[in-house]
Amino acid sequence: MKMKVGFGFDVHQMKEGHPFVLGGVTLDHHAGAFGHSDADVLVHAICDAILGAANLEDIGYHFPNTDAKWKGISSLLLLKECVRLIGEKGFEIGNIDAMLVLEAPKIKPYIPAMKEHLAEVTGLDLDDISIKATTNETMGFIGREEGVVAYAVCLISKS
Repeated sequence: MKMKVGFGFDVHQMKEGHPFVLGGVTLDHHAGAFGHSDADVLVHAICDAILGAANLEDIGYHFPNTDAKWKGISSLLLLKECVRLIGEKGFEIGNIDAMLVLEAPKIKPYIPAMKEHLAEVTGLDLDDISIKATTNETMGFIGREEGVVAYAVCLISKS
């Protein structure tokens, strides 16, 4: 069995009155991440981890923000395409581990729904998806709630 590890990172600016989507779930918050798609930093980091593990470039290569086709799209659809792309190379995802960095809102209540969305798109069991969150201890652009960051790693394998 051949196994590979991928790493992903994403960051988006927060804007007042904008929807805040993480893991396919819209959070109840006064501000949200802003971007070309739905700006779901969690899913974007996971996409980059998956693509990187399979040596398939990055999310910007496959879904450029210069293409109107991707404007406002659900990032879960981008994730579905990433899963398809690695499948074409004979790989499947073993697990995903992700970390969100933001000051607010508290993420814990939303994690079960996020995991369900991710499991549905990736075909993984809930136990194979880990989502954690931490703050930036009020420091920097994250601490001032000007942005949100996500990191992700994944394991893919080919039998």
